[in-house]
Amino acid sequence: MADVRDEALAEEGSSLKVVMIASVAAVGGFLFGFDTAVINGAVGALQTTFQASDAAIGLSVSSALIGSAIGAFLGGQLADRLGRIRTMVVASVLFSVSAVGSGLAFGLVDFSLWRAVGGVAVGIASVIAPAYIAEIAPAHLRGRLGSLQQLAIVSGIFAALLVDYGIAAGAGGSAENPFWLGLAAWRWMLLSELPPAILYGIGALMIPESPRYLVAKHRDDKAREVLRSIIGRRAEAKVEEIRQSLSSEHTGRFSDLKGSFGLLPIVWVGIGLSVFQQFVGINVIFYYSSVLWQAVGFSERDSLAITVITSVTNILTTFIAIATVDRFGRRPLLIVGSVGMALTLGAMAYLFGTAGMDATGKPVLEGTSGTIALVAANLYVFCFGLSWGPVVWVLLGEMFNNRIRGRALALAGSAQWVANFLVSATFPSLRTAGLGLAYGLYTAAAMASLVFVLLFIRETKGKELEDME
Repeated sequence: MADVRDEALAEEGSSLKVVMIASVAAVGGFLFGFDTAVINGAVGALQTTFQASDAAIGLSVSSALIGSAIGAFLGGQLADRLGRIRTMVVASVLFSVSAVGSGLAFGLVDFSLWRAVGGVAVGIASVIAPAYIAEIAPAHLRGRLGSLQQLAIVSGIFAALLVDYGIAAGAGGSAENPFWLGLAAWRWMLLSELPPAILYGIGALMIPESPRYLVAKHRDDKAREVLRSIIGRRAEAKVEEIRQSLSSEHTGRFSDLKGSFGLLPIVWVGIGLSVFQQFVGINVIFYYSSVLWQAVGFSERDSLAITVITSVTNILTTFIAIATVDRFGRRPLLIVGSVGMALTLGAMAYLFGTAGMDATGKPVLEGTSGTIALVAANLYVFCFGLSWGPVVWVLLGEMFNNRIRGRALALAGSAQWVANFLVSATFPSLRTAGLGLAYGLYTAAAMASLVFVLLFIRETKGKELEDME
């Protein structure tokens, strides 16, 4: 019986092993989520500590996104030059440096610079994790394993918000109060990123290099060894497949992306996916939600608690996406998500747009309006977590062929962070102009995303990476 099992393993490889490998790579996604969300609990304290305007805070919070755009642009080149594993280690170091620097910052400019360093790490992680997971995963598991990136991101968001809530509660309910060693609570919120950043680097050194990268570097024996542990006896044939897909190709360059209207159509589609994922306003929920709910009457502690609940919703929904993405496909989930987001965002736009104002000009949701807004916000997160959250990462990791994957992912990733920056930097001003207007714009983006999917997205379920055009 043992011989039969061993033979089956040799034939099929180890699914458990590839899941474990992909999970380690996805720690970059965890840090991606943690880094971008941990600022949530510190925004109000930052504004008070450094006596900053809404515009200055918006730019400061968004400085990480500028770094992310740079990191995403460089990430593909680093991945192709240094390899996927060494690039993960570089990201780990940058995450660690940013955590210490931003937590001990002396002023808003200093803080913004350190956050930008962390943003570079986030950008690198946003490119390297989906690329590596797509390249290491068998086709029948690729959708589910690719969704681990989003699960890791939302888990990182949850962990960051839970840490923010715990530290704020331990400091008497305010991030401005001292916590440990005389440092303000908001500083400890930012310093809390250091342990997972170090673990990410250690974990990266314990997983194998991408077999597609190894073949590209003429290390076929090592690639065969990695593939044998994943897909068993088919490793030799897969190495030959990869070699043939790369044999007539030169080292990847950005010039390879040139095509109609400046870029290849598939690259424009990747950029469109990235931009719409951000333009629907999801990160407003996670960057500014505590401030948002305070603006409509909730206390700082209750606002943080609501944000934690919302992040749990996001995690649970991502599990549904993992279970269904390889069954129903990528395109149907995107369509369902776009429709759901348009409806829920439209409801929030109406509620905030028709809300009364208090003496300070802040919206007041009276009666059941506050409850309906909370339900709509969580349903919106549900729709995003089921579709555009995980599916975009899956598609970006698998939709490009071997020749252009690294560079195309870099460009699409950069576009995503530029879009994220635009949404995050403009929200404080939009909040002042009216939350109804803000959510109205996000509703329009959700409606446009549906049209985009119907016109331009092709199904990739079950296709091998070597079969991508």
